Amino acid sequence: MARLVFGLVAIAVAFTVYTFVDVLMTPRDRMRALPKWGWAVLVVVLPALGGILWLTLGKIWRPGKPERRVVAPDDDPNFLRKLADEREREERLRRLEQELADLDDDKPKE
Repeated sequence: MARLVFGLVAIAVAFTVYTFVDVLMTPRDRMRALPKWGWAVLVVVLPALGGILWLTLGKIWRPGKPERRVVAPDDDPNFLRKLADEREREERLRRLEQELADLDDDKPKE
């Protein structure tokens, strides 16, 4: 019985710490109902209930909007597409300059 109580207390403490840190790390634009300090106090004063209220009512979840992750340039399709466009543009410019140079050479002789 003592192990069960100890386990439940450990889970409650871990949950409280998790929700407290989550409150502190969440940006203000993703919070509802209370300011950040209000949620922090609620989570600490009402350990299990405060955490459940925070996760269900206080935090605005944004499903479907993935977090922006850093991608290496050689793995980023937008970067590679832009690089290919620049190469095509340089090649087209080189061909146009060559055509202009060829046209200048075709001047009629007097």
